[in-house]
Amino acid sequence: MTYLHIAKQVTDVPQMPTTDWLIETNQWKDVVQAYLACINFVDAQVGKVIDALKQSDYANNTIVVLWSDHGYHLGEKNRFAKQALWERDTRTVLIIKDLSALPGRVSNKPVQLLDIYPTLVDLSGLPANERNEGHSLLPLLENANATDWPYVAISSFGRNNIAITDETYRLIQYEDNSIEFYDISKDPNEWKNLSQSEGYEIEINRLRGFIPKEQSHLSKYSRFNLNDYWRKIFNSNN
Repeated sequence: MTYLHIAKQVTDVPQMPTTDWLIETNQWKDVVQAYLACINFVDAQVGKVIDALKQSDYANNTIVVLWSDHGYHLGEKNRFAKQALWERDTRTVLIIKDLSALPGRVSNKPVQLLDIYPTLVDLSGLPANERNEGHSLLPLLENANATDWPYVAISSFGRNNIAITDETYRLIQYEDNSIEFYDISKDPNEWKNLSQSEGYEIEINRLRGFIPKEQSHLSKYSRFNLNDYWRKIFNSNN
């Protein structure tokens, strides 16, 4: 894969090891094993909580939502880090058990953590909060394969660095307006940037239409000492 210059600047994490270095030092397997051990430990703790709920008086009247921090590269794209706008970095776990508790419902529709709040409001029969930016996932809980889901998932990494994802495509646009565009249905690892390929102009412009017209500036109180790109941004805010 050929990276855009801006993508290298935004996602550079010099304090983290590269895949090449871990291979040279014969530590890649150990790092992945440690990461999987952490996941296994967390799974066990979640199981304890669910077991306790099952044995309580609230098993049949409790809505359970399980979500996590966003993803992590474990060697893909020559990096061991999570700060980026690619799918593996921004994807997260989202599991909802509503009161119907029907098992095995899996949806591939793009959703966001912003959707949790309106979903809980909807499931609880409470009035909607008109200021909320998310969307209730109740239609997908009732029908995981619902075809009338017009929403995308939006991720940002600094002002004007935005990723837009639907079921088929992923668009990443950086602050200099350069873009990456992937057919994630055929290229889930995002190896082939199709932004300069013929035949994708309509889809690129369609996803660009979801980019928020107004984006807040980063807080002057924030500190993100990741690399030269971010240091320059935060220094300019002060």
